[in-house]
Parts: sequence; structure tokens; C-alpha cells
Amino acid sequence: MGGEGIGKIGNNGEEKKMIRKIFLLVTGYWLLVTISGCGYTARSMISNKFKTIYVVPFVNKIDITRESSVAAKYRLYKPMLETDVTKAVTNKFLFDGNLRPTREEFADLILRGEVAEFRRDPLRYTDNDEVEEYRINIIVNLKLWDRKKDKLVWEENNFRGDYTYFTSYSTAGTPKTDDAAVVDAINDLARRIVERTVEQW
Repeated sequence: MGGEGIGKIGNNGEEKKMIRKIFLLVTGYWLLVTISGCGYTARSMISNKFKTIYVVPFVNKIDITRESSVAAKYRLYKPMLETDVTKAVTNKFLFDGNLRPTREEFADLILRGEVAEFRRDPLRYTDNDEVEEYRINIIVNLKLWDRKKDKLVWEENNFRGDYTYFTSYSTAGTPKTDDAAVVDAINDLARRIVERTVEQW
């Protein structure tokens, strides 16, 4: 009698260990699936509906004949800026992968844009009243069209890309040329345009 009781207890112990192992395995698998499903993905929901986009060459609408003011003295005109913006936006769509740039007749979406303003604003001065830090601002107006439905999807004015840089060595940062800073501002603008386009509307 005593021997049989000990045997039963031993078997129950093994069964409990086995059940615990199965429970832990199932729980672990469920957590793994849940985390994978909720994690970041490079694919946007927009890619389920739209696959291609045509970026219409940007138009330069900077009005250099406007009446001057204190704010306007930082407004600049850069030749071929609209071409550089168009190229950067197209390349960023290629890199992102959610929408493939293509010719207008094959595109699901059409992005139209115009460069409205290009500014270089001083942010910080030295003790000698020389500008030590600038911010480049590129401001555009955007429209996204559904080509097949000939319908405006969204429109956004005063959409901005920017870049802050130093003109000389300082404790805050290293210097950069104006041309290099403009390239970085264009890239920032292109990144933001692509993010705005592929996000859920």
C-alpha cells in the first residue's frame, strides 16, 4: 500500500512538470507572435491600396519682387532649387519602398509641389555680433492626387524642411558650408514629404 502511494505521487509530480513545460512553451510562442505582430514594419498601410507615384517636377514660386521687410531680408533665391527638391523627393521614395516612382500615365498617385520660400535665419551670434549659427528653411506647398479617380487626396501648404548649422567652430558644434547645409535641408524636406505621403490619411 505504502509503495503504491509513493509511485502515484511520483507520477503526479512528473505530470505536473510536463504540464508546466507545455504551458511555458505555449505562452512563450503566443508572446513571440504578439510582439512580432505589434512591432515596427517598414511597409505602410498605403501600399495595400497604392503602389506607384509620379512626382511632378517642383515649380519655383519664390517671389523675389515682394516688398522688402525685416523678415524678408533673410529670404533667398537659389537657382535650380526646385530641381534639387524634385530629385531628392524621388530618390527618397525609391529608398523608402512603399511607393515606387514611375511615369505619370502608370502612377496611382501624383504628387505636385511648389517651392514657396527659401530662408536662412540667424539663430546665434558671437560676442562680436557675427552670426555663429543659421537655420536653413525650405517651405513648399503640396498636393497629392489619386490619378485614377482624379481626386485630391490631401493638400498641405507651408510644409517645411530645415537644417541648423554653425558657421565656425564653437563649443556647440562644428562648422558647415552654406551649400552643404542646403543639401541637408533638402534631404530633411524630402524625408518629411515621403513620411507625410505614406502615412495613413
